[in-house]
Amino acid sequence: MKKFVNAPKDFVPEMLKGLALANPDTLKYVPEYNLIMRTDAPNPDKVSVMQGSGSGHEPAHVMIVGKGMLDAACPGDVFSAPPMDYVLETSKLLASPKGVLHIVNNYTGDRMGFDMGREMAEADGVTIKTIVVDDDVAVSDSTYTVGRRGVAGNFFVIKAVGAASEAGADLDELVRIGEKVNSVTRSMGMALTSCTPPAKGSPLFDLGDDEMEIGVGIHGEPGRRREKLADANTIIDELVEAVATDLPYERGDNVALMINGLGGTPISELYLAYGRAHEQLADRGITVGRSYVGEYCTSLDMAGASVTLVRLDDEITSLLAAPAEVAVRIF
Repeated sequence: MKKFVNAPKDFVPEMLKGLALANPDTLKYVPEYNLIMRTDAPNPDKVSVMQGSGSGHEPAHVMIVGKGMLDAACPGDVFSAPPMDYVLETSKLLASPKGVLHIVNNYTGDRMGFDMGREMAEADGVTIKTIVVDDDVAVSDSTYTVGRRGVAGNFFVIKAVGAASEAGADLDELVRIGEKVNSVTRSMGMALTSCTPPAKGSPLFDLGDDEMEIGVGIHGEPGRRREKLADANTIIDELVEAVATDLPYERGDNVALMINGLGGTPISELYLAYGRAHEQLADRGITVGRSYVGEYCTSLDMAGASVTLVRLDDEITSLLAAPAEVAVRIF
């Protein structure tokens, strides 16, 4: 393994320290809870929005803390859910008179940590509500989930509720918006290679040079099947078919299209994939109103990509177009 790593146990804290040092005017690092938060949080005039999940998916979620997005993120170790005390203490530090919103990707560990942290924070007087993201169409249950996984579609939920929170929406309104966006968002990914967690020092799973995993999870969870590597058009056609038929999206729909890299795919390949996906949607009579190409929710250094669609209406389009200021500009 050739990586910029010192002691594996220090990988996440050192990354978070560097992120805060690079953005001293806007971000604050609280090492006790792996916490990256806005320097101006909590704001008494807005709901505080927070996310957790494991590390290893950057720029999700610590690198999208900022105005118009998250107020804080408290990740666990690589591919590990944040402990309950991270959620509890972050919720207390973010406590606003308007409340705190938890955005949770649908993984068993994440939900357990956030549920327990919420209950204890509520006992201390913090008002909290929760949105669960479950946009992955690949499998209904997996290694870490009951139900569908939360993957790259979490970006759209965060962007929409972050914009609404910045505009002064109350907690109930943010829950309505987040659940609405989640309900019209679908994703599926595939892997060309495995990924290498620092603590393991070797690939998380074995994938032959001539193989690909269709429907892979962002922690390396098994997908729908493993098969021989196909050309790019064949791969993208299958991902678009799986995503577009799940909601289902219909002729005349206006959508946001995201091609998300999983950490090890060149941007040139992602734009190649975007071109094919755009053509496939056009053939279905679906208009792409907003485009997103790049790394939004990764799996360390995994080569691969995912396709996400969001059915747009005037409200969602306006929220996605609202200005935001974060450490890594990805939209």
